[in-house]
Amino acid sequence: MANPELHRHRFKTLNSIQMPRVMRVIGWLLLAGLTLMVLFLTFVPWVQTTTGAGTVIALNPNDRVQEINALVSGRIQEWFVRDGSHVVSGDPIVQIVDNDPQLIERLQAERAQYLNKRLAVEQAQATAEIDMQRMQGLFEKGLVAQRDYELARIKVDGLRGDVAEAAAALNRIEVSLSRQSVQVVRAPRDGVILHVNGGDAATFISAGAPVATFVPDNAERAVQIDIDGRDVALVTPGATARLQFEGWPAVQFSGWPSVSVGTFGAKVLSVDPSADRAGRFRVLLVVDEADPVAWPNERFVRYGAKVRGWIQLDTVPAGYEVWRQLNNFPPNLVEQQAGE
Repeated sequence: MANPELHRHRFKTLNSIQMPRVMRVIGWLLLAGLTLMVLFLTFVPWVQTTTGAGTVIALNPNDRVQEINALVSGRIQEWFVRDGSHVVSGDPIVQIVDNDPQLIERLQAERAQYLNKRLAVEQAQATAEIDMQRMQGLFEKGLVAQRDYELARIKVDGLRGDVAEAAAALNRIEVSLSRQSVQVVRAPRDGVILHVNGGDAATFISAGAPVATFVPDNAERAVQIDIDGRDVALVTPGATARLQFEGWPAVQFSGWPSVSVGTFGAKVLSVDPSADRAGRFRVLLVVDEADPVAWPNERFVRYGAKVRGWIQLDTVPAGYEVWRQLNNFPPNLVEQQAGE
């Protein structure tokens, strides 16, 4: 068969048709883009991350939101605070009075009676002990019968029991007075009253019932986020993370945390050994002291604010990360197990 190129000059119409320039440009652009994409996926490093959402909490359990309870039962007489009030340690919060307005006066009168009773019994005991010692001397000389001496001893023992009984009753009165003296509930430390459980003179509360919700000042903040169980095996204490706080403008590049804007550094403090009902694991994050950017002030990031976190894992080629995401594999699980 003859070579068609030798007869191409005969096809004048075909020779006059040329490929549009725009198609050549598009072809070269597609080829260049495909080449760049292959190079990007092969050589560009990508920081693997596992993400989760959570909230801002206090690191120390003693610094978290807590309830202030009534120490005695009674009626609410007066409130000294309202929602949002800032208090310092010892400030009064609410005053509670007993149903019997004369209870303290009655207890004080009863206390005075028991004091007099104990004094009288102690004096009688002292006299009885003198009589017993005299009877003992006479008994040893044979001047009195043994029965008289034993009766004197029995009387002293009985008076000693009366003294102990009076002292116990006096202690009970002192305890009752002490409890009634704490009818004013006070702030345990500096903080803010979040919520007051309203009530007035018609409201009766029992001892131990909550009267207000309180959050202490100067608590160390932390963040708790929930992550998928697929990645939890690779999250270890000390791993670095980036945080985006609710209401704080930020641009986060998952694979390149160094170019992120508006995010803040954190470190993994602990990982829960057990999942919740949804199959997610809680991770506790604290401030990364090595990060040059400090967390926002408490005025902007408050307790309970929502947070999104990216825990950083290994650095791999971008192509591997795309393949992993498409296949729903954990990040570098095989390599992690081989290194253990």
